[in-house]
Amino acid sequence: MNAGPDGPKVRASVNHWLVALTVTLATFMEVLDTSIANVALPYISGGLSVGRSQATWVLTSYLVANAIVLPLSGWLMGLMGRKRFYMTCVLLFTVSSALCGAAPNIELLIFFRVLQGLGGGGLQPSEQGILVDTFPPRQLGMAMAMYGVAVVVAPILGPVLGGYISDNYSWRWIFYINIPVGIVSLILTSLIVKDPPGMDEEVRKNWKLGIRIDYIGLGLVSIGLGSLEVLYAKGQEWDWFGDSFWRVQFFFGAMVIGLVAFAIWELRHPDPMVNLRLLGERNFLACGLIIYISFAVLYGANVDTPQMLQELFGYDAFRAGLVLSPSAFFTMAMMPVVGFLLGHKVDARFIIPFGLICLAGASYWQAHLDLYTSPFMFIAPRCVQMAGVGMLFVPLNNAAYLYLPRDQINKATGLFNMLRNEGGSLGIAIVTVLSDRRSQFHHLRLAEQVTPMNPAVSEWTDYYVRTDMMREGVTRAVAESQAMGQVSQMVREQARVMAYLDAFWVFALMALAALPLILLMKNAVARGGMAAH
Repeated sequence: MNAGPDGPKVRASVNHWLVALTVTLATFMEVLDTSIANVALPYISGGLSVGRSQATWVLTSYLVANAIVLPLSGWLMGLMGRKRFYMTCVLLFTVSSALCGAAPNIELLIFFRVLQGLGGGGLQPSEQGILVDTFPPRQLGMAMAMYGVAVVVAPILGPVLGGYISDNYSWRWIFYINIPVGIVSLILTSLIVKDPPGMDEEVRKNWKLGIRIDYIGLGLVSIGLGSLEVLYAKGQEWDWFGDSFWRVQFFFGAMVIGLVAFAIWELRHPDPMVNLRLLGERNFLACGLIIYISFAVLYGANVDTPQMLQELFGYDAFRAGLVLSPSAFFTMAMMPVVGFLLGHKVDARFIIPFGLICLAGASYWQAHLDLYTSPFMFIAPRCVQMAGVGMLFVPLNNAAYLYLPRDQINKATGLFNMLRNEGGSLGIAIVTVLSDRRSQFHHLRLAEQVTPMNPAVSEWTDYYVRTDMMREGVTRAVAESQAMGQVSQMVREQARVMAYLDAFWVFALMALAALPLILLMKNAVARGGMAAH
């Protein structure tokens, strides 16, 4: 039922905050699952007796399926209704989680992860649509803050929880823990979530006219986004365009042809499956690009920091996750504050720059860490970074939909979430590429300085030789060999840490590059209707 200008669009049978909590529950579960499996890969490969490269397809298959279904979710909601689509996604995600946990071999595990990705991909767009239609504009900022806590905090808690479960129990439990959450979410959703007025009529109309599946658009988006995710996940392992098996060249060509043809097809289609014309609205385009860049920085840092801690500082997965986890409190503290400000008619354009500056500043701070950094010096910039994410997520999710027609919200949420997820994949790919390639570059440059003519090297090796020769039975030749081995090890470690820090330099520049996009945005203050026009 429609209400007044400040009232909700859907009459909920219970308090609408309970609706927000209900739909956020399943989304938290799904986002958690995108990162919880990362730290369990060694256990999965050992448990199923496969190599690490085969086990990585457990991650890649999920991301590919997730990327394909995200832009299609708006169209699917139009066929099924938002509530039915959401419950179908929760059911598919829950059942496939149980199947993943019980998978007897890697082939079936990958297949079940594809199903899990298909189910999980539809949760976030449908949840955002439910929140937009359930809450009045003055409360939508706080509702998006609750949703944002789930989306931003879950990837941080994932490695901690995944490391603890894998170390102390079985990797299968990282999937089994989804089952009770999914059941509770299904029960609560069936009882309290309602579709907006007119949606049932729209669904009946669509079915009466017949299900018109845009097979060409579906095929093109599947080829384009699927190939892009494969490149993100496997490009560095396959040596990018140096791949002698032409796998990268094949998937790159498929990506370009698929996405370009998909864009042309959908823009010319009278009833597009994915409405790319929405990108013509300035607020939606600007917010989409900013969320793409912001989540590239966020997910990249989520991978870069724990990898560095585990490889160079001797942390296990659980302790590396603990170093990241305090920052989640800063996000949880910041989002309600931002939601409150938006509810009191503060323009989102005045908040977003502070978030981007925090992202850039934290990345710049992290780029100056070294091998002698204490745990606190990893925690502090991370807290600044996550406070910045808290200042970005809610304003962007509010401002993106302000000027869009109501009947396009479903398709807009799918497209917006696709940009966000693809940004996360880009950030992870940046870390993978730079940590490998830049470490080789830095190793070569550092090794050029390790010569007997370098006074620092000569002084250090002489000291090491004298100290080592004091031990009984160690000759000068052995001591010199051991000294050079120590120097070589230090060079390798220094090259690796410099490569990891290069990623933070890139992230700082990316966050700063997003600032001019705010100039594209129109007034982003909710008043009465969706926005002040």
